[in-house]
Amino acid sequence: MAKTSAATPPLLRRVNAGKLLGVLSSAGVMTGTGLIEATGLTRATVHAVCNDLIGMGWVVELDPGRDDTAVGRPSRRFEFNSHAGYVLGIDVGAGKTTVLVANLRGETVAKAGRSFTGVESPTDRTEVVDEAVVEATEAAGVTDSEVIAAGVGVAAPVDRDGNILVDDEFWRRFDAGLATRLSQAHGWPVLLENDANLAVLGEHWRGEGREVGDLVVLLAGERFGSGLMDSGRLLHGSRGGAGEMVYLKLVEGVGDTAGIARTARERGAAVLTDPTTDTVLRDLAGADPVTAEMVFAAAAKGDEVASGILDEVACRTARVVATLGILFNPELVVIGGAVAEAAKSLLPGIEEQLATFTATPPRVAVSPLGDAIVSVGAVRHALNYVEQHALDLTLTPRPT
Repeated sequence: MAKTSAATPPLLRRVNAGKLLGVLSSAGVMTGTGLIEATGLTRATVHAVCNDLIGMGWVVELDPGRDDTAVGRPSRRFEFNSHAGYVLGIDVGAGKTTVLVANLRGETVAKAGRSFTGVESPTDRTEVVDEAVVEATEAAGVTDSEVIAAGVGVAAPVDRDGNILVDDEFWRRFDAGLATRLSQAHGWPVLLENDANLAVLGEHWRGEGREVGDLVVLLAGERFGSGLMDSGRLLHGSRGGAGEMVYLKLVEGVGDTAGIARTARERGAAVLTDPTTDTVLRDLAGADPVTAEMVFAAAAKGDEVASGILDEVACRTARVVATLGILFNPELVVIGGAVAEAAKSLLPGIEEQLATFTATPPRVAVSPLGDAIVSVGAVRHALNYVEQHALDLTLTPRPT
């Protein structure tokens, strides 16, 4: 694990190092000339600071490329050391946990998951998360000493100090000292954050929300939750409750926080209680409980009953999106989570209804990140920590 370094470079050298590291971490191989052009620094400064970064382990120098037409010494070539350390992105949901191990470019090198089925107590849930962490790091061949930080998303509000808001019974399920337990067991810092907040970070980084500063991600599976970004800045609120959607209980035509998957499933189960209802959904379910996937599949086959359910779901979701559009005026609302792919079929109905609810409807899209959206955002959250603290860290070299 990276540790805080006792010595820090002089302020100007530090500023220049941060500037060069920022350029290199988002680029490929760069020459000294390229870095001069990208940063505006002098050649002497670029080479001196790159030498510092090489010594710290953040940058590697490659062999000069051969160019028979060049005159004089070949250009020095530098590359960000994406394997200088690793980060974890951990999604702790209501039903399962997912762990990603990523290098410092955010590229996934291993993934593991565990179900919470049959796991009741918050303490036992924490143990399941730890098992998934161990499986993922072992699969990646990464030791605890090589992990710089872990981003962790939970389905509860989290304040700026990493404390979970426990005013709601559902939120209390996630308050089991998770961050302390993981940090003590493995030695790396744990950065706890709300899952929807991480989803908006992930979407802004790798999804439909790239280059969009005013962005909302609506997690829409079992429960609605939203992550809010204003001019590229994540909104938290005083206690971490910005974007929480308990207010939907007060919204006519919505009434609670049940998401798309839950609503479709419950409406589907309800229609099957009437044995006279003629629907493909009955054949798809057979003796099994109805799932949201069955409702979407039946509608895709032209089933009128299932299509009616999805029309209702689209109208209800449009009301939810409209409240976000009115309150926060985002450019884009992205529907995210495991339900996103299926929700593509709802977009025409949502957009049609949305225009009747607000004069300034946002654009609506579905996320390409699927059920990885929170863990991807957790990786981004951990990388933000690395970038912020890079010059204060001493990296652990990988054994050769």
